[in-house]
Amino acid sequence: MTLAEWCVFGALLLYLSTIAAIKWIRLGRFDNSRPRDPAFYEDALSQRALGAHQNGIETFPFFAFAVLLAEYRDSPQRLIDELAALFLIVRIAYVLTYLGNRPTLRSILWSIGFAINLGIFFMPALKQFLPL
Repeated sequence: MTLAEWCVFGALLLYLSTIAAIKWIRLGRFDNSRPRDPAFYEDALSQRALGAHQNGIETFPFFAFAVLLAEYRDSPQRLIDELAALFLIVRIAYVLTYLGNRPTLRSILWSIGFAINLGIFFMPALKQFLPL
């Protein structure tokens, strides 16, 4: 497997662990028979963890597809790997700023992550212009 494909797996683990961590921290209050009970997400940290988790679910398909498309269309693998790793680092920082209640920085990181994802997605169309 390529580094970019491992980053896709890392992005999956990131959005799963974001909500799993808050459920583990608040173990005594989480009722697995009602996993979507709004009462569990009443405190601010739980709400932010849920928001970060949901955003991870929203961004994951585009990231995974972009990586696979770029690899399938024979884009430079080193560049795909570097951008995928950078995307994962930005997403980790995004989750931390979401949990830390830093909305402006969070929005900046989301925009950077989206731009990286667009770069991966359009790499097959632009590979003739790449210096690699």
